[in-house]
Amino acid sequence: MNKIFIVEDDEIIVKAIKASLENEFHVRSVLNFRAVKQEILEFDADLVLMDIGLPFYSGFYWTSELRKVSQIPIIFISSSSDDMNQITAMNQGADDFVTKPFSLEILSAKIKALLRRSYAFSGAEKLEFAGFLLTENSISTDKNLVISQSRQNTDEIHAVDSRYDAETSNRSRSTDRIEIELTTSENKILTLLFRANGEVVTKEKILQELWQTDEFIDTNTLNVKMTRLRKKLAEIGFDEHIMTKRGCGYALV
Repeated sequence: MNKIFIVEDDEIIVKAIKASLENEFHVRSVLNFRAVKQEILEFDADLVLMDIGLPFYSGFYWTSELRKVSQIPIIFISSSSDDMNQITAMNQGADDFVTKPFSLEILSAKIKALLRRSYAFSGAEKLEFAGFLLTENSISTDKNLVISQSRQNTDEIHAVDSRYDAETSNRSRSTDRIEIELTTSENKILTLLFRANGEVVTKEKILQELWQTDEFIDTNTLNVKMTRLRKKLAEIGFDEHIMTKRGCGYALV
């Protein structure tokens, strides 16, 4: 389910938008108008609805700040409908502009269309499990979650902190997330496990999926791939969530 974040100070409008979208999207609105950017990034929103006139800083300011770290789709919703405001919004990085008062049905249609356009290149699918996010070529989680888990062993604290400050060939770091890059076959395996959501995925099903792209994969080769994948995922603690069901397959726990 895609995540929509609303940056609007009119509670009546916020409630109306939430009521209209909550059956199809995970919707949240801003709580602290001094920390709009932080709340959007922490929510890991897929699309932002942004007003222009806001407490403390304008929607133009927050759009400019977001564009420094993210290409998240942004739709402006504002009663300031003159050409200059629309041009400024687009120049700051907005993707669309809806004038108040607006039809909730039209807003919903615009959101869906923009999500399709924005995420079509990555299959438009995000899968989540236990705080971990799987996309087309990576798995990521909040850095604080990784460090918190590592504090169970105090000898590892400083090692973990420094390790994730370093750049590596298979890991990139955003503002508050740690990301592990995946190969095509690794992503296929994890996608099956994420979609199963705790149910067992048989080795036969995984092999059938991998045969679509690999020339030859047998059970022994799959075992090797799983060992390598677990080792890679250990860097963010996700290896502990993959359980082997002996003689059957794998499941997330």
